[in-house]
Amino acid sequence: MSNSKAPTEFNYGGQAVIEGVMMRGSKALAVAVRNPQGEIVVHTEPLSARIYGGSLARVPFLRGLTLLWDALGLGVKSLMFSAEVALEEEREGDEEPEKIFEGPAQWGTVLISLSISIALFFLFPAFVGDLFVRWLADGPRPVVSNMVEGVVRLILIIAYIWAIGLLPDVKRLFGYHGAEHKTINAYEAGVTLTPESVARFSLEHPRCGTAFLLTVVVVSILIYTLLPPLSLPIRLLSRVILLPVIAGIAYEFIRFSAKHQDNGLIRLITRPNLALQRLTTREPDADMLEVAIVAFQRVLAVEGAVVLVEDEPGVGEPEAAVPI
Repeated sequence: MSNSKAPTEFNYGGQAVIEGVMMRGSKALAVAVRNPQGEIVVHTEPLSARIYGGSLARVPFLRGLTLLWDALGLGVKSLMFSAEVALEEEREGDEEPEKIFEGPAQWGTVLISLSISIALFFLFPAFVGDLFVRWLADGPRPVVSNMVEGVVRLILIIAYIWAIGLLPDVKRLFGYHGAEHKTINAYEAGVTLTPESVARFSLEHPRCGTAFLLTVVVVSILIYTLLPPLSLPIRLLSRVILLPVIAGIAYEFIRFSAKHQDNGLIRLITRPNLALQRLTTREPDADMLEVAIVAFQRVLAVEGAVVLVEDEPGVGEPEAAVPI
């Protein structure tokens, strides 16, 4: 695939899944997964025009909340699809796995995961910060308490990412994460997408979800510092109530900084975000890059960004198993 003139404004993103990559544009998403037979199975589906192209997509802060919530659902559905493909021992030719992207269980999974994340990364640090301020006899208690809370939150996030990164399966997942970043970076640079050309690009990308996590931590410290001293129950409640506000601000910052990477100050500010991505990415092998390219090609084809030639990987009937 050749992309002779890449657009100047990009909205492509993605996510690593089990033995594959999900790529998302403004109109469609595609998930490409390598099955046990060595074939790449691709699923595509349109995105909600109301969320990604309607009035909601143009309202600052509110658009971040709707996009993030939808991204959670799409991420869980993509993981379900990849698990069905990657773990299936026998499949008939281009037969697509059942139960793709359907069922209320996906939203139950989102709610459970979100609840655990809020409890671990927001409520627990707030509890620690409250204990610290009770132990502190004098001084600017709200400021110090919120700084302690933010440091605990950051340590928990980094420790969690580092710990799961030691697992062999997660290392492969992080390899696909690296393949996703490299593919998008290569496309945004306007080069032909081949494993050899894509492999030369960076593992980091300014729109990564890892960068979003670090931005949330920084914004939370700033927002919570504006609050007066609170009792522990009200303090914990405020962390839940203000989370959408913090997420909306963090989203707008990520969006703004990604568009202004040519500014030296912005690059300096976002350097920690890019550095943290070294924990969530690994150098992908050629097979991983092929999968990421196939997923991205499918999104581009559906959105009319490029024209694919017939003999390229990923081109064929929808949901087909593509031999590599």
